[in-house]
Amino acid sequence: MTKHLLIVEDNPNDLELARTALELSDICCEVQVACDGQEALDLLRHSEHLPDLVLLDLNMPRVSGHEVLQRVKSDTLLRRVPVVVFTTSSELRDRLAATAAGADDYVVKPGGFEELVETLNALGRRWLATAHAPLRLLTVL
Repeated sequence: MTKHLLIVEDNPNDLELARTALELSDICCEVQVACDGQEALDLLRHSEHLPDLVLLDLNMPRVSGHEVLQRVKSDTLLRRVPVVVFTTSSELRDRLAATAAGADDYVVKPGGFEELVETLNALGRRWLATAHAPLRLLTVL
């Protein structure tokens, strides 16, 4: 069965790096992209297939990642979709807010490309290859 990944990222450079890293990773899935929070919510509400995983940036235009997370986790249909906050922010307040809003994981984007491939492989193994056991906080530096 094909797995579906939704990447919510407004930075075109970060998005291109993530796409390239995914191509080099062991993850086999269909990737859908939303370039801001509103587009992500629209895709989730009107998608034929809910994603198996959402990688969500926090700082985005129109609707922030924090707000997307709150709306997803308060929706009875969408709340079962795992949402991993995938952001450059290592701020404690962002981690705590994401955890309080129901993030299934919190991962700080690594600085190097090889580390990005490794991180995406780890996320794929964790969320796309196995059953979804709850994990509240993970940081990859």
